[in-house]
Amino acid sequence: MLKLLREVFRTGEATVKYPFAPAEVSKDFRGKPEHDSVSCIACAACTIACPPNAIAMETDVEAETRTWSISYGRCIFCGRCEEACPTGAIKLSADFELAVARKEDLTTKAVFRLAKCRSCGEPLAPAKEVAYVADLINAFCTSPEEADRTRLLVATCPECKRKHDVEQVASLGIERQLENRR
Repeated sequence: MLKLLREVFRTGEATVKYPFAPAEVSKDFRGKPEHDSVSCIACAACTIACPPNAIAMETDVEAETRTWSISYGRCIFCGRCEEACPTGAIKLSADFELAVARKEDLTTKAVFRLAKCRSCGEPLAPAKEVAYVADLINAFCTSPEEADRTRLLVATCPECKRKHDVEQVASLGIERQLENRR
């Protein structure tokens, strides 16, 4: 027994003092996904990438909102949401202690306002996403007029775009018919 005790004092402790002391994790440890609602554009890329469907989005057209939510009870900490996020709004943290008293405490939510179509006024997409896409496109615009047209195009629903395209094609068709008759 003394021999064993002497060996323990010489080599040090082999066990970790967790849960009485914080556990050390490696730098590439995949813990709880942290969501930053300020930089999130509610594009739903993370919901598509999530294998266990822990991340969900629900759109309420009447309230003109989109609700983003994550259930840490379903999360497998794979990190695909972090990879898919175009704005870096989701980061995997080193936090892995997720014990809670109630199941509802394992869910985090964020609510985003929907933008309205510039033509018909119907809810279109999250306002932050529309602004993000407009900013991306505006970086390639060569004139202020082109930037205004692209901003209008981004903030228009697909149905109104189709109507506008049909009107343009129809007007071009009439002009061609008039030219052919001359």
